[in-house]
Amino acid sequence: MAALRGKDQKRTERARSLRRTPAPAEFALWTRIRARQLGGFKFVRPEPIDRYYVDFVCRKRRLIVELHGGQHAEHRQDKQRDNDLQALGYRVVRIWDNDVIENLDGVLKSLLSELDNSPLTPSLSP
Repeated sequence: MAALRGKDQKRTERARSLRRTPAPAEFALWTRIRARQLGGFKFVRPEPIDRYYVDFVCRKRRLIVELHGGQHAEHRQDKQRDNDLQALGYRVVRIWDNDVIENLDGVLKSLLSELDNSPLTPSLSP
């Protein structure tokens, strides 16, 4: 087996495992945003950022897209996770799985709007 990128092989393997077994909504969204299909923006999936694995991220616009089913309704851990990722300069957009399945075109329009209104780099306070 070839050498893995980065220092943490365990995290890399975990991300690869998540990529091999996407949920139906993740697969549906990925087929429409992969290979720069959405406005020319590049997304990667599941990606380790800090101590988290995010569903999708556009690194150039520092936009994270998280898909969720009912198990994530107003979870305290999700709020902490969002705060931690925002502290690293990312914006987090949460989308319900059923919205992806039932209204994928609407989800894509919303994401494109988020991307178009995102700065190329995060604004940092002096």
